[in-house]
Amino acid sequence: MSWLFGLNKGQPEVPPGLPVPPAPPAPPAGSSGGGGGDKPKDKWSNFDPTGLERAAQAAKDLDNSRHAKEALDLSRMQEQSTQMEHQSKIKEYEAAVEQIKGDQIRVQAEERRKTLNEETKQHQARAHFQDKLARQRYEDQLRQQQTLNDENLRKQEESVQKQEAMRKSTIEHEMGLRHKNELLRIQAETKARAQVERENADIIREQIRLKAAEHRQTVLESIKTAGAVFGEGFRAFVSDWDKVTATVAGLTLLAVGVYSARSATGVAGRYIEARLGKPSLVRETSRFTVAEAIKHPVKMAKRLKSKPQDALEGVVLSPSLEERVRDIAIATRNTRQNHGLYRNILMYGPPGTGKTLFAKKLAMHSGMDYAIMTGGDVAPMGRDGVTAIHKVFDWAGTSRRGLLLFVDEADAFLRKRSTEKISEDLRATLNAFLYRTGEQSNKFMLVLASNQPEQFDWAINDRIDEMVNFALPGPDERERLVRLYFDKYVLEPATGGRQRMKLAQFDYGQKCSDIAKRIEGMSGREISKLGVAWQAAAYSSQDGVLTEAMIDARVDEAFKQHLQKMDWLHGDEEAQTRTLIRPLAGATAAVGQIGFTLPLSEAPEAQEVIAPVLESSTKLEGESLAPFSDIDQPAEGKSAPPAGQDCDDAVKAATEAESLAPTDSEGKVTEKQDKAASPPPKDGTPV
Repeated sequence: MSWLFGLNKGQPEVPPGLPVPPAPPAPPAGSSGGGGGDKPKDKWSNFDPTGLERAAQAAKDLDNSRHAKEALDLSRMQEQSTQMEHQSKIKEYEAAVEQIKGDQIRVQAEERRKTLNEETKQHQARAHFQDKLARQRYEDQLRQQQTLNDENLRKQEESVQKQEAMRKSTIEHEMGLRHKNELLRIQAETKARAQVERENADIIREQIRLKAAEHRQTVLESIKTAGAVFGEGFRAFVSDWDKVTATVAGLTLLAVGVYSARSATGVAGRYIEARLGKPSLVRETSRFTVAEAIKHPVKMAKRLKSKPQDALEGVVLSPSLEERVRDIAIATRNTRQNHGLYRNILMYGPPGTGKTLFAKKLAMHSGMDYAIMTGGDVAPMGRDGVTAIHKVFDWAGTSRRGLLLFVDEADAFLRKRSTEKISEDLRATLNAFLYRTGEQSNKFMLVLASNQPEQFDWAINDRIDEMVNFALPGPDERERLVRLYFDKYVLEPATGGRQRMKLAQFDYGQKCSDIAKRIEGMSGREISKLGVAWQAAAYSSQDGVLTEAMIDARVDEAFKQHLQKMDWLHGDEEAQTRTLIRPLAGATAAVGQIGFTLPLSEAPEAQEVIAPVLESSTKLEGESLAPFSDIDQPAEGKSAPPAGQDCDDAVKAATEAESLAPTDSEGKVTEKQDKAASPPPKDGTPV
């Protein structure tokens, strides 16, 4: 309603339909306050009553108008809108005030937090400084205490040293005085004793004479008494024939009992040792001793209940070799069942090709016991080697199931006696071995394994019935071995769940085939070690997962090491080929050692090894010597020379030449004497 009083700027708006109010009259000229400057102005001096007049006129017009109610409502609505605007502004102001208060509270809280942080830092710094001061003060106290203790210790040591020096000087002085007193006392006693002895010399001599006579009389009386007693006893014993007979019988029975006990004890000990004990040369055996049976009863029961196994179970060989060794296994088993004579076998080839493993499987397949000994254990035994060899064969003869005696590295002590420099003890041991293996037996089967069969003595070759060459595995055998050891060392532990090992996802079969192609020339033992290397790689990883990259890395490393070993082997073979044969140049020329170089692919047969030696000996001696095939199988219509005669001639010529050479520094006998001392085999064939 402020427009009614003329308070709005300009003229008020007239609602539609209302008459326009007349314009207000102009104020008088004298009413502007310019005139009457002498009268003082009051608060009503500037009041304009025309506004009230216009308001009254407008109210009167409004009452007379037909739109008066709408105008009043519109005015009320405008007033309400104005009030609402004022209230909204008040609310905004109150919100701004609250926000300002919140900002003030937040600022105060931030300031309080900063103040607390600063106070905390100040307290920490004060506490740290106080702790530092306390530690420094404590360290100063400790240092002062240590200095004081050192000073006191030094003073005590000085005092002790002074006291010790004073004590030593006192003791030395006392010892000097005591020594002087002792010297004076001894001199006085010596002089007094000498004077007494000079004065009493006659009395002392008389006392000695009386004591000697009394002792002589006592001894004579004791002898007479003892003789009389023994004489009476012997006379009484001889006169009583019953006592003489009983005494003689008792002494005889005592001597017989002592001798019988010694003999029985020796026989029982040898029997127990042969039946129950294990010889010292045997490293491993399937036979149980009494001590092992007591210690491992469950293991012994399982072995007794075990059934014969397949001879080739777990053994990977080429098809031809597998067929041959299977025939040997079947023949050995049937020989045992029919109580026939066993055949001696030589297994030769590179290391790690399965010779020892097949020997064990052969014994288990045929139901025999097996015993493994190594040739390197014989030479260190010296003169006890002969006894040890006899014990081994005596022990082998006591097996009820038959014994397969496997001699690993047999070339270590079964060397040639004609060309090798071996000791007398080893030569005697070799002769004992030849004596015990001269005839085939139904008690034991001899299986020899060697990487250098050309070093065997000729008599050893004569005792071999069948030779089997275990060559390096081919491509198919390598793949079978890789799959076998991959399953054993990788797949089974990874799928078992009891070990910390996992296997990444890749094509296992294709990977095994690729690995078999990359490891050409590796033996079965090297492939098994490769499987162990894969397992170790998985165990050494952080998560225990064996990946394809880890497998390839181990394969590359193993093949690199294999090539390095082959380089070393080729270097040794080249050094040996330079000294193959030294000709016999005159009577004073010594016979050189004959060596053989084995090819890398496979070891040669015995005929291929020995034939060049015989041909070389024929050229050197100017004699006709038939090859190895002609010696074993003479042609029809020709009279075959005695077995071993040509070999004997070659050995004899070499021995005569070496006998002219001077003996070595150890004084070993010549080969001629050794040959004469070695006994021939039982069949009379010269060795």
